[in-house]
This record gives sequence, structure tokens and C-alpha cells, in this order.
Amino acid sequence: MLETLITSKTRIRILLKFFLNPDTQTHLRALATALGESSNAVRVELNRLTEAGMLTTIKEGNKLIYRVNDKHSLYEPINTMIRQYVGVDEIISNVIKGLGKIEQLYLTGSLAEGLATEIIDIVLVGEINMDYLLETIQKIENGIGKKIRYVRYTPKEAKQLNFDAQKFLLIYEP
Repeated sequence: MLETLITSKTRIRILLKFFLNPDTQTHLRALATALGESSNAVRVELNRLTEAGMLTTIKEGNKLIYRVNDKHSLYEPINTMIRQYVGVDEIISNVIKGLGKIEQLYLTGSLAEGLATEIIDIVLVGEINMDYLLETIQKIENGIGKKIRYVRYTPKEAKQLNFDAQKFLLIYEP
């Protein structure tokens, strides 16, 4: 669906990068490397998104650092559209309901890094109803056409781990 509205695959990948993890701050070369795109193609799209006010820049030395503009009037609608595109909204709204006592839900893997993928990786922290989780994940996978991989931790186990904010995007916490 998103591909029919936005014809530039590079622009879609940049939007995924910045909107799935709004704390992302990066410069041109790092973003081009992360996306596996040419610097020129990334520069063109960054300029367009900056001119539209969707991204902001700050100068650090000789580099421009890009960041999503969460004050833009279209930030929320685009953020919602991106989350629906990757299936995150479906996971949150359907998995959380009967899951048990969930304390945190993280998006990780390629999507947390803002890269398009057919596999959604999630980390669940809490006391999880595994029967419900397995049944619901299968339904969601059929509905969104993507596979969901999960790892679950008890709260005690999770406290011993360091969830790096760049690799583990917190998408739910009651």
C-alpha cells in the first residue's frame, strides 16, 4: 500500500528509519551505509523531507545531523501510517489484550533499525499466556502477511539485560 502512495523506495526506507524510531539521529553517510543506498539518492530524499519540514537538521562540525520533526502537523498521521504498514499497530492492539501481565513490548531487528523486512521481531517482558500468544500471532501473521518472531523474558530476566534504545524500540509499556 505504501509503495503506491510513495513511489521512491529510498524515501520509504528513510521514513521507516525515522518514524519507527523517532530518537534516530544520523548523518548522510551513516544513513546511506545503513540503508545500503547511494549517498546521492539518500541526499535527494533527505533534502525533500527537510524542505517539507518532516526532518530537522543540526550542524555538528562539518556534518548535518538529521532527525524526525515530531512537532510537524503530519507527524502523528504519518507515524500511524508507518506503524500500520509494518503491522506494529496490529501487534499492539491484538497481542496485548489477553497476553497476561505484560510489562514491556519491544520491536527489534531490522524494523527497529528502520529497515523494511518481512519478519517482525519482538521482545516481550512479563508473565505471558503462551497459548494465547501463539494463537494470536498466527492470526496476525495471516492478516498482515508477515512473520512474527518473538522472545519472551520474565521481568527478573529482563532486568539483567541491557536493551539498547537503538536496537530495541519500546512500543508498549502500561
